[in-house]
Amino acid sequence: MGIIFNKDNSLVHIKSKNTSYIFKIIETGHLINLYWGRKIKSNKIDYLIKKRQCGSFLADLDNIECLHMEALTQEYPSYGNPDLRSPAIQIKLSNGTTVTDFRYESHEIYKGKRNLKGLPATYVENEDEAETIEITLKDKLANLRVILTYTVFENYDAITRSCKVINDSNEEVDILRILSTSVDFRHSDFDLIQLSGSWARERHIVRTPLRSGTQCVESRRGASSHAQNPFIALISNGGDEDNGEVYGFNLIYSGNFLANVEVDMHGQARAQIGINPFDFTWNLESGQEFQAPEVVMVYSPNGLTGMSHIYHDLYRERLCRGIYRDKDRPILINNWEATYFDFNSEKIKEIAKDSSELGIELFVLDDGWFGKRDNDDCSLGDWFVNEEKIQGGLNSLATSINEMGMQFGLWFEPEMISPNSILYKEHPDWCIHIDGRLRSEARRQLILDLSRDEVCDAVIEMLTDILKSAPISYVKWDMNRNMTEIGSAAWPAKKQKEVAHRYMLGLYRILETITTSFPNILFESCSGGGGRFDGGMLYYMPQTWTSDDTDAIERLKIQEGTSLVYPTSSMGSHVSAVPNHQVHRITPLHTRGVVAMAGSFGYELDVTKMSDEEKKEVKSQVEFYKKIRHTVQFGDLYRLISVFDSNESAWMNLDKDGMSAVVSYVKKYGEPNVLPKRLKIKALDKEALYEVVETGEVFGGDELMYIGLEIGEIMGDFQAKVWTLKKVNN
Repeated sequence: MGIIFNKDNSLVHIKSKNTSYIFKIIETGHLINLYWGRKIKSNKIDYLIKKRQCGSFLADLDNIECLHMEALTQEYPSYGNPDLRSPAIQIKLSNGTTVTDFRYESHEIYKGKRNLKGLPATYVENEDEAETIEITLKDKLANLRVILTYTVFENYDAITRSCKVINDSNEEVDILRILSTSVDFRHSDFDLIQLSGSWARERHIVRTPLRSGTQCVESRRGASSHAQNPFIALISNGGDEDNGEVYGFNLIYSGNFLANVEVDMHGQARAQIGINPFDFTWNLESGQEFQAPEVVMVYSPNGLTGMSHIYHDLYRERLCRGIYRDKDRPILINNWEATYFDFNSEKIKEIAKDSSELGIELFVLDDGWFGKRDNDDCSLGDWFVNEEKIQGGLNSLATSINEMGMQFGLWFEPEMISPNSILYKEHPDWCIHIDGRLRSEARRQLILDLSRDEVCDAVIEMLTDILKSAPISYVKWDMNRNMTEIGSAAWPAKKQKEVAHRYMLGLYRILETITTSFPNILFESCSGGGGRFDGGMLYYMPQTWTSDDTDAIERLKIQEGTSLVYPTSSMGSHVSAVPNHQVHRITPLHTRGVVAMAGSFGYELDVTKMSDEEKKEVKSQVEFYKKIRHTVQFGDLYRLISVFDSNESAWMNLDKDGMSAVVSYVKKYGEPNVLPKRLKIKALDKEALYEVVETGEVFGGDELMYIGLEIGEIMGDFQAKVWTLKKVNN
């Protein structure tokens, strides 16, 4: 059993393979967190709750002397009754007050896991994979219920949480704050890890010790964003890849979020994550309910690597969906940096023909194939083929490319609208805007108001028509700006602060409809690169365009940071032309290939302009990646050297059966007068022998782990090496 409810002491024990999560319903009906960490046997640890005098200025709960909510580790706190720390929930009642008092009413335990209405979430394929408890809390005065849902994936070692508010009263209320998870720790001896950056510098690892007060990571951009990722981890002081306790929190949501850690006056840490309460209010009418997004919580006693493996396995197998979930992803070539908007059918066929001869499996036609799209100033929303460029239409072009032995893919940016488009002229109120205020443009485009059903229906119809028109095997789904002047012509004043979230619900409806209608298409999310690299999008699309920065050296940090949470199969990673467009760096083709092979591999350049020698190398890279593809995309990732604190970067992908491994190494800058180094490998069988395929040398697993693999002499900047290891019979 994954969940035990002890009737004798009202204690809930959630158990996975290696983890225990325990909380108790105390005599007042409040939920108090007792423990989260390594698996323990006991169901009687309520001795951790003690009544004690904690000094002045702490109010007593229910006027029970020395029972201070502000000193207890709560499970889902509200503010002012009488806890004065950061609340998980705040609701404005009809009388104007915002104090609520949610107490235990009932619970239900069941096998499996139910879907979240309108939201992406992890799932089960059979009910024995997980167990769920729903705790119902009630504010009797306000006649409101909160349902806290916990699911434990026993074999994956992960726990998910979400919550729902139900208005049973006869009056409407306003939800001001509803975070999906709140966890109190009895100490604050942690470092906070976040994934931060900007466009072309996404998900850099930032690590800082917790301090007294509040530290937070958030997005107010209408998307999970390039700047911050909806993830935080608390790691014990001194913890690293292989050592230390780690507590991870990842929100399965693609919009505005808040991840907050408060260290209180007693040195306790409160970690919270959910929809950002900034500029958010949800008007909840009588009889209605509101569902908050899901959070995936992971505990690892084995450092960051242990945490990453749990997230990777769960997300690959129980968040991503569709036929490509378990399939090797095709090697693609995208024409964007090769042609930009300047192309026609013949040019596209020329690139595709040369690519097919190199073994590349999928051609992706990027921006510029529709409307009057000769630059990025126009035509978004006009999703019909520009036959001046694509003579004979998409079907003719896609069929021709199929005949070359390649699949055909297509770029869309369906959430956007150009002010000079036909669609905008017909429906000028279909964009997000506030009447009377300037409609600020970014890249000469506005955002369609997906909070409106009629707009979503129109997008679905336009996409369906295109996807039915040709043999399309892949879609790159782009989104190239964030929200400003957030408002909608369709909603009354009291619901305007709902628009950003309603937009996400509309987007998720579109994605559910389209991906279900076209199950054989591989969808890849793109938001100016990795601006929405989150679990919400992975639920619908098992790959994400990791970054617009394709420079191999910059990608080392981007990919390492991304890999803390998201599996390698989800990371679209490509070889681009040099000098690189973002930093103008010239990096050897071999190094570009090694770095791009850390994810789902592809190219973004004009192969017709490559020399015979370069084409030969590309062909060799493609052949090599096909051999290692399954290991990279579906094996276990080990980060061997972090680029964040080194001139080097190294990582290893190990097959689940342990029979083969791929070891990759990159050195950024050459150094004078240095002796050759050795690279220590991880997670091998110390009793087994391994062949280095490239040299034929055989070493013991213990030698490779404790002595290391010789890197050899490295000359010049931006150099890379890769080795494949095969386990051999002793």
